[in-house]
Amino acid sequence: MRQPIHRLNAVLERYLPEKRLFLRSEVSNTRYLRLRPVSQALMLGGGGAFLLWSLFATAMVLTRAFESGDAREIAVREQIYIEQRIGTLVRERDRAVAAARSAEERYLQAMDRVAAMQGTLLATEQRRAEMETGIEGLQTALRARMQERDEARARLRDIESTDLSDQLARLEADLDEARSTLDTMLAALTTTAEEREALRSVADAQLLQLDHLALEMRLVEDRNERIFGQLEQAVEVSMVPMERMFRAAGLSPQDLLRAVRSGRQTRTAALTPITISTSGALDPNSDEARANAVLAALEEIDLYRIAMQRTPFAMPLNTAGVRQTSGFGTRRDPRTGRQRMHNGVDWAGPRNHPILATASGTVTHAGWRGGYGRTVVIQHDFGIETLYAHLNRIDVNVGDRVSRGDRIGGMGTTGRSTGVHLHYEIRVGGRPINPLTYIRAARDVF
Repeated sequence: MRQPIHRLNAVLERYLPEKRLFLRSEVSNTRYLRLRPVSQALMLGGGGAFLLWSLFATAMVLTRAFESGDAREIAVREQIYIEQRIGTLVRERDRAVAAARSAEERYLQAMDRVAAMQGTLLATEQRRAEMETGIEGLQTALRARMQERDEARARLRDIESTDLSDQLARLEADLDEARSTLDTMLAALTTTAEEREALRSVADAQLLQLDHLALEMRLVEDRNERIFGQLEQAVEVSMVPMERMFRAAGLSPQDLLRAVRSGRQTRTAALTPITISTSGALDPNSDEARANAVLAALEEIDLYRIAMQRTPFAMPLNTAGVRQTSGFGTRRDPRTGRQRMHNGVDWAGPRNHPILATASGTVTHAGWRGGYGRTVVIQHDFGIETLYAHLNRIDVNVGDRVSRGDRIGGMGTTGRSTGVHLHYEIRVGGRPINPLTYIRAARDVF
């Protein structure tokens, strides 16, 4: 065993010559410590390994810090985008409802005009029938007068043949009367024909206008179909991530909607269903039914938004400058060294780093709480409770109503703690839940 070490010392002698460290005591005794090449190589190797390990650990800490900061910025941008998207959907919904109501009013006006035109056409047809009846009567009377004229001419010829002056005078008077009657009948027949042609022109114009109104109505229906299609697709795209977020957190979306809906006093006026039809049940394919379906979906999105504000999906602090030190579950207790259940998540950071409420709720505890030290407990809806422990300071009082993002205290090391950190818990019905389940579920939405 010594021979390989001697050979290794001989090889390293050229690079690491043997050194001696002299130690002198107060009684003038001098001792020395001999450092062989192998010992020097081991010391240099150990120092180099420790330096590489320190650089690697520092790089990992910096990388996690940068990644957590980027994730927070991405979450903030996603939340702003979702809020803007919801606002855009509400505005598009309002424009679509206004367009649907305007189209319905125009349709009703068109129907009124069509009804008036039909009444005019019926009156025209009735008048035309009466005129035809009158014309037939006039023609019958005209034929009778012409027959009487022929008979009068025959009698006139008979009278001329008999050369009776008084009978001739009477016949001429009868003839003049017949001519006057004939002229009157011809004038009435001409007027009737002109009126019939005028009524026919009016009827043709009314029919043409009716065709234009029908074409305009079809164009309005096509435009409404495109608008409703886009709205229905946008509503579905916006609703699916929120449903997925609640399910990932172990919450029933339908139960949450029922709870939020039962707690609302009034419905938003813009989300009130449209009630235009008076003929009973709406056709499921009609514009009114589709508009009401979109309004119902938008109301669900609004209820989801309210539920999101009341559910602790947000981070309890700004992740810039902090790091997660402990997760949820069984771990080794830093004080006793024994295995112990850890019911929350710990983040370490600077003293008095702002601690934020993760959802709207009511403060039920704000003070000292045993090993938790200075603690704030907030009661949220749906039986959810959040706890913030080891605070250096508390900025809220019992009974205060807080909203998501409100500052409730500063990070500290009070109570049973080994350093400045925040201990954060979520309890549902009194049972502890891993807070990261809620935080990770919201990453697809915020």
